[in-house]
Amino acid sequence: MVSSKHRLIAIAIAFAATTLTSPSHAQGRYDAQGHYVISAVRAAAIHECSVRASQYPEYLWGTMATYQYRACMAEHDQME
Repeated sequence: MVSSKHRLIAIAIAFAATTLTSPSHAQGRYDAQGHYVISAVRAAAIHECSVRASQYPEYLWGTMATYQYRACMAEHDQME
């Protein structure tokens, strides 16, 4: 069984991946090999915000993790 913390981290990563590949939210670029590249600053913000959000398990806090992730990304001047 997957713990809710790991599930939340997986959801945050999936959300970030979806956001990163959306043309309207593009925060990176493609390199010569066709790989999508984001800045180290954005990668660090995604990691920090995912960790912060993972402290609020869904079964206890409902959508609080989503709000924490969004607020954290805004603090870092990054798109969700």
